[in-house]
Amino acid sequence: MATTTATTATAATATPTVVRAPAQAGVFEGLNPSIYNPADPLVLFIIQATIVIALTRALYWPLSKIREPRVIAEVIAGILLGPSVMGRIPGFTDAIFPPASMAPFRLVANIGLVLFLFLVGLEINLSYLLSNWRIAFSVAALDMTIPFGLGVAVAYGLYHEFAGEPGTAPISFGIFALFIGVAMAITAFPVLCRILTSLKLLNTTVGVIVLTSGIANDVVGWVLLALCVTLVNAGAGITALYVFLVSVGYSLFLAYAVRPAFIWVLRRTKSLENGPTEGVVALTLFMVLASSFFTSIIGVHSIFGAFMVGLMCPHEGGFAIKLTEKIEDLTSTLFVPLFFALSGINTNIGLLNTGTVWGYVIAIIFVAFFSKLAGGTLGARLNGLVWRESFTIGTLMSCKGLVELIVLNIGLQAKILSTKTFTMFVIMALVTTFSTAPLVSWLYPPWYQQKLDLWKKGKIDWDGNPIIPADGQDSEEKYRKGDVATRLLVYLRTDGLSSILGLISLFTSSSAPTPAASASSDNEKAADPSAAHTDEQRPLRIQGYRLVELTDRNSSVMKVSDIEDYASHDPIVKAFGTSTANNTSRDVIVSGQIAVVPEEGFADTLATQASKTNSDLVLVPWSETGTISEIQSFYYGGNSSIKDNMLANKDFAGLVTDVYEKHRHLAAVGVYVDSSLLSTSHPRSRIGDDSQATKTGITRQLTRDATGVSLAEAQDIGAAKFHSAESKGPKVVRVLYRGGEDDLFAVRLGYQLAQTDKVVLEVVVEAAANRADSEMAAFKSVLSESLGDRVVYLDAQDTAEAIQSLLSPCRQERSSRSVLVVVGRSVSSWLASSVEAGPSSSAAAELAAVRKVLGLKAARLAAEVRKGAGDKANVSLLVVQAKTAPATTTTMTTAGEGGVPPLKRKPSTYSQESGHVGA
Repeated sequence: MATTTATTATAATATPTVVRAPAQAGVFEGLNPSIYNPADPLVLFIIQATIVIALTRALYWPLSKIREPRVIAEVIAGILLGPSVMGRIPGFTDAIFPPASMAPFRLVANIGLVLFLFLVGLEINLSYLLSNWRIAFSVAALDMTIPFGLGVAVAYGLYHEFAGEPGTAPISFGIFALFIGVAMAITAFPVLCRILTSLKLLNTTVGVIVLTSGIANDVVGWVLLALCVTLVNAGAGITALYVFLVSVGYSLFLAYAVRPAFIWVLRRTKSLENGPTEGVVALTLFMVLASSFFTSIIGVHSIFGAFMVGLMCPHEGGFAIKLTEKIEDLTSTLFVPLFFALSGINTNIGLLNTGTVWGYVIAIIFVAFFSKLAGGTLGARLNGLVWRESFTIGTLMSCKGLVELIVLNIGLQAKILSTKTFTMFVIMALVTTFSTAPLVSWLYPPWYQQKLDLWKKGKIDWDGNPIIPADGQDSEEKYRKGDVATRLLVYLRTDGLSSILGLISLFTSSSAPTPAASASSDNEKAADPSAAHTDEQRPLRIQGYRLVELTDRNSSVMKVSDIEDYASHDPIVKAFGTSTANNTSRDVIVSGQIAVVPEEGFADTLATQASKTNSDLVLVPWSETGTISEIQSFYYGGNSSIKDNMLANKDFAGLVTDVYEKHRHLAAVGVYVDSSLLSTSHPRSRIGDDSQATKTGITRQLTRDATGVSLAEAQDIGAAKFHSAESKGPKVVRVLYRGGEDDLFAVRLGYQLAQTDKVVLEVVVEAAANRADSEMAAFKSVLSESLGDRVVYLDAQDTAEAIQSLLSPCRQERSSRSVLVVVGRSVSSWLASSVEAGPSSSAAAELAAVRKVLGLKAARLAAEVRKGAGDKANVSLLVVQAKTAPATTTTMTTAGEGGVPPLKRKPSTYSQESGHVGA
């Protein structure tokens, strides 16, 4: 009995077994994050992704300086992290990229690939292919057949030399040859677009032909690749036929059933006009995933489904661009680098260890480059292009880039390629992609493009000798009529649009000749009817040119591709054109255009456009944002010096300096500084009184009213107020003349602006300019005869008196307080005088900074306005630089054309201005 009791007690007091939860304290419980845990693969994946992205960005920084695409940095990063370099370090691969962890890494990379192929399809605008289908297919046909045929020849040697290697499937030579032929014939369309854009060739004849031919090449290449994958995955011939027929049927279903329904949804949700809504983005991603799922289960790779959905999406109203902007950032910064890094990790250069293997590598590179070069060159030459244009097109079509790497990865996954042959083709893709941009820059430089443009227009012969006299020989007529600038190129900015429109309104006002001048003109017309046309005022041509920064985003390149539709819908261009055309009383031709270029190429782009349009004057408004960017920053980036003085903007000052230098021999330049940028007062200090709240920046002061409820004292705080220009009375244009080409141009420009009776011209002549000046003396008689009492001459004995005259309030009988001061940019004999800077030298520093950009006269004027001398006058500043002839006149040379023979002159079928193929 005692024994039984003891046993029972022991059983009752036994401690139960406790199952503990998995460790959750991480490194505090001894967790090693570099050890792959299948239950929690995220930790190691974050380490892998961080290394890949950081290394890719580090490599891309120097490559971007030489205009190389980012895919090169992504693949090189993968090669460095793979068995070729870092993999040789003991323990590196096992710690960072263990084989067990590559499954989730590959999954995320393939999700990125699906999204990226959707963006590639979205980037392709089939309307280009339809509008230029003749030349597109003629160039693409030769550019694909020659590389495909030579690729099959290379495939014969590769198949018999490396057949049966580990990791390959037992396939027939026909399937292997088909894949190698496609790999040789395909062109990387997305990379091609970026190279064309960075070299400013996308809207040229070469760019349009390459763009349309690349689209045709891309579409045909993906179809052949889908066929190749189908043949590999199919177990029998009849199965491959079924897969092919289902794929064709699915493509027709997307085109004729899904696309109309999708467009109906877009119109219903107004996504075509206003951009895709959140629901539309979700619907689009659902279609991408569903289409990828379908093409995957029928035996075709999942990327083809995503690609077809991208082709299906409309481009109307910029929908494709706006949709790309919603998706591309995460895809391009996270997913895509992982995929192409995976390509590099799968590359093992150490396997290329024999002379035979390297012989095949050289043969693959040779065939891939020169076969595409020959095909593209012959196709372009047969369409009437000159040899150098044709060679440029062939070189561009040889670009492989990321599309080639996608094809190679598909071949590796389908076990068509072994790791060794995969490495051979990866090296080929890197070499051809890397060499494209430098070769095109050498073959088709800007000077040759300009020469070819003039030759096609019939202005010069092939040796560069002018045939048609250069425009602008009627300078004497312009001098007498006052129209020194009849072709204006205006740099459009969002922030400076309102101010530049006010300046343009002076140009678009009608002439108001004096009665004497009118009577004289009528008598001349009666005596000589042929003189009627010459006496009429020449039409004013104004082109607004907006510069949008080219970024690494695909949407930025798409804006260049769809630039015509994008420009027609751009609100800034539309506002400029509408306002200018509707507020004119003379014959004005207004146009608008957009260029998407890198920020460092803004000045060059303006110079190129000024040369093409033969502009007389380029107008540039000074930035009102504190940066080159047009987007207003509320806090000006925290830079108080910019907030206090907009002329201290170093970035924009550098752009203005480049514009002056680039246009010195092309066109006159006028930089417009609005009066609001010269003011030292801020809106917040003008609201309310001198209370402590105002001084500390607090303007929303509450006050108690009769009901006992606190209300805001100023209900219109922060409201922008505008006044009618008519209520201010006449506009006063003041010009400083001290001698020199810039000053004379300023006077002539002031005379043109004074052609309306609402403008009074005041010419301040400093004593230093009172020497014998026959040209100015002759011009004075023209001014007095045409303007009568609306022109006033003010003499100044020295610099101080000249500045005082320029900034003095208007005369009492003229109620206007709006003054436009026009000065030349530089006069070598202008002497600097002291600046009252006070205890600090900040004013002197500001004067020196502005002097380097706008010249000493403008710097002195701006400094005086900021000191308070111009408080009684609303002063705006226009700093002009006259066009000057080069020191030595040289004709265009044909040196460096690589033996290109002179061609017979014949009418060209291509329009270099529009960049489109003519009829």
